[in-house]
Amino acid sequence: MVRIRLRRVGRKKAPVYRIVIADSQSPRDGKFIEVIGQYAPRQAENSLNVNEDRANYWLGVGAQPSDTVRSLLRKAGVLKRRHEARLAAKLQGSAVPLSERAEGDEAGAQ
Repeated sequence: MVRIRLRRVGRKKAPVYRIVIADSQSPRDGKFIEVIGQYAPRQAENSLNVNEDRANYWLGVGAQPSDTVRSLLRKAGVLKRRHEARLAAKLQGSAVPLSERAEGDEAGAQ
C-alpha cells in the first residue's frame, strides 16, 4: 500500500518534515517515491508547502495519507478543494440544462 507521510530532515531540535509518497513497508526516513511538500512546524510563516496537483494525483490513485498528513492537507485546503471539485463534477453530471427543462415545461403546460 502506498502512503503519504512525513519524513524528518533538519537539525537536532529543529525539525523539518518532507511530505513524501512512500510504500507503507519502508522505514520513516527510508526509500520514498516522490516528495510533494514540506512542513516546518517551528517556523511561523510559510511553514507548510504542498504541491496540490501531485497530492490530488496520489490521492486519486489510492494513496492513503497518515493522520498527521491528513490534518496538514486539511489545513492547506487541499482536501476541501478536492471535495468541492468532486461534488461539482457529480452535480454537473446529474444536472439538466435549462433549455431542455424549459422545453419540457412548455410541452407539459399545453
